[in-house]
Amino acid sequence: MFALRNALPRAGARAFSTTAPRSLAKMQLIGRLADTPAVNPTSTGRDVIRYAVGVSTGSRDENGNRGVSWFKVASFSEGPQKDLLLSLPKGTLMYIEAEAKMDSFQAQDGTQRTALNLLQRNFEALSRPRIESSSETGGPESDTDPANEPLSGVGAS
Repeated sequence: MFALRNALPRAGARAFSTTAPRSLAKMQLIGRLADTPAVNPTSTGRDVIRYAVGVSTGSRDENGNRGVSWFKVASFSEGPQKDLLLSLPKGTLMYIEAEAKMDSFQAQDGTQRTALNLLQRNFEALSRPRIESSSETGGPESDTDPANEPLSGVGAS
């Protein structure tokens, strides 16, 4: 017991590192694509992929609807990741890891604005878009329907 107690760091002990501390602002989102991602060229010649994700929040209201928060995301993915991202249709359920940054700017009307900018670092397509059923219920098809199976692999569509 004595050896274990001495092996643990003391409350007043300091840890030192030779690397500079880095700031961390990261977000993880699970939501549905608002539309198919689009490619836009930057002034440096690189392509940036932009898309929006809707994330349901809160409990359902009397009509069964939830509130939605919308997030705009940018990505500089290349290769198979870029191809997969661009092939995802509107409504795809996504898991996204992104760096978050608050930027201030002056709007055209002269007011000072602040915007949240998300730069995607990783993503995973979790399931295909919901397809409206033509049955009597009129609701979305169940999650066990083959059209709603999770996507797997880079070549999935």
